[in-house]
Amino acid sequence: MQGRTVVITGGNSGIGLVAARELARQGAALVLACRDTDKTAAALESINAVAATPAINVPVDLASLESVRRLAAELLARCPRIDVLINNAGLFPSSQERTADGFEMQFGVNHLSHFLLTALLRDRLVATKDARVVTVSSMLHKRGRMDFESFRGVPKYSANAAYAQSKLANVLFALALARRLEGTGVTSNVLHPGGVATDITRDLPWLVRKLIGFVFISPEMGAKTTLMLATDPALAGVSGVYFDQCKRADVAALANDTALQDRLWQVSADLVGVAC
Repeated sequence: MQGRTVVITGGNSGIGLVAARELARQGAALVLACRDTDKTAAALESINAVAATPAINVPVDLASLESVRRLAAELLARCPRIDVLINNAGLFPSSQERTADGFEMQFGVNHLSHFLLTALLRDRLVATKDARVVTVSSMLHKRGRMDFESFRGVPKYSANAAYAQSKLANVLFALALARRLEGTGVTSNVLHPGGVATDITRDLPWLVRKLIGFVFISPEMGAKTTLMLATDPALAGVSGVYFDQCKRADVAALANDTALQDRLWQVSADLVGVAC
């Protein structure tokens, strides 16, 4: 990865931190896109202990589209090339919350923020030879349904349903992006990392988090698919594919619906204010 620039959202904990540290160790010029917190400072210290090139953080609040726009502008100013964009950040609040722009929090952060960031960086990715977009989803996308009336919240909230919808949105977006990037040299793939014990469960009750820690795999194991999609030379030119723990896998039937992909793409573009 020497000479390559990698941007990763949510690279200050969990599988994102593991992937970021390994990419930096392999020589990538690593850019975190995280909140400016003590946790991020500790992550940078951990990453830079092994980095060939010092990693940096460009602060962002993914619950604010204006913050995402500032992030993209700063990345374009700092990074003459972007070889890999890893849309990794995600959250799972147990109760309904809304973003600064009024969107249901999981849809807003897990999907819309990454849709906007990718759109704003698209030209830089295309200008970089053989760039890759890697989007972290979940096998739970297979339980998801797209309720286009729910994007700004619902009267009766289900955290599980909102999460599954946001992860389905990730897959729909990644596959739609792959179609739109055909012929540019940029690839777009999406993955399920496995059931990983990470900070995404921090709002769940203590006992539930403890049980998850026993059942789920480690972040080190969970990061393997992200790293494979970001670095494996054998995947050069491979695009529009869903990987489940390093293996190609089938997506939900809904995710393969190109009409649904295009509808979500258009609605997302309208919501964040970018041209298709």
